[in-house]
Amino acid sequence: MPEIVLIKTSSMGDVIHNLPVATDILEHYPNAGLDWVVEEAFASIPAMHPGVRKIIPVALRRWRKSPFSKKTRAEFCEFRENLGEKKYDLIVDTQGLFKSAAIARLACGMRCGYDRHSAREPLAAFLYDQARPVERALHAVTRNRMLAASCLGYALDNPLDYGIRMEAENRGYAVLLHATSRAEKLWDESNWMELGNRLEMKCFLPWGSPAERARSMRISSGIPGSEVTPRLSLDEAARLIAGASVVFGVDTGLSHLAAALSVPVIGIYCSTDPGLTGILSAGSGINIGGRKRPPSVEEAILAWGNL
Repeated sequence: MPEIVLIKTSSMGDVIHNLPVATDILEHYPNAGLDWVVEEAFASIPAMHPGVRKIIPVALRRWRKSPFSKKTRAEFCEFRENLGEKKYDLIVDTQGLFKSAAIARLACGMRCGYDRHSAREPLAAFLYDQARPVERALHAVTRNRMLAASCLGYALDNPLDYGIRMEAENRGYAVLLHATSRAEKLWDESNWMELGNRLEMKCFLPWGSPAERARSMRISSGIPGSEVTPRLSLDEAARLIAGASVVFGVDTGLSHLAAALSVPVIGIYCSTDPGLTGILSAGSGINIGGRKRPPSVEEAILAWGNL
């Protein structure tokens, strides 16, 4: 039984994009022991995949705030011991950053990742035992899958499958994911209001910060019958999304979670290229807009009709 650990720590969308790698590996090595190193905030994502045996949380984001504190040193030592206690046959870093490659160096086994022409940070390639070329002009999900297939020596011949399931009855509502990490990725609030009114179904507006909650409240005030959710955990947000008839979302991790759960989803792109990191669904998903080209409400409605 091969022992394998995946290194994909963050962000939420990137972690979701790596779920098909776990499915692919277990398709070709059904008895593999599969572990995953991930940022503590996103640990519930790989935990949704039934084939992932052990989650190894890391807290680089939090540790950076107080790198020399006694608590940080103790937690880092515990993480290093946790990761290093097992001898792995293969350590696969699909993140391609210097920090993720450095994490891979803490594990015991053959370390594999992108070569210097393929990695997001070329210096990462010098920390691997095997560095593999993968075309950069491909979707992130495809790049992850191709790297793992190259490292483990199997043909990528099975269909895209994120491997996560969440039983939920379709309850005839929409989820509007308006919040995202950067201001340029936002869609105008007036567009969300018009969209919500044209959907003719109840709309839920999740949020994750006080500023996002305020934005949810403003948008909801223009959509009769809509509801601003309480603050949701990642698992609670997944359950809300799983029961939706449709999800509309900007470039944010929860939009990718909708795709992974095979919920009909329209990705709204205002400043980034959906060809590289857009919605890639095994179910029904459409990307609209693009780099510096926010889509219209009419485009969103037409995309919904085409799902």
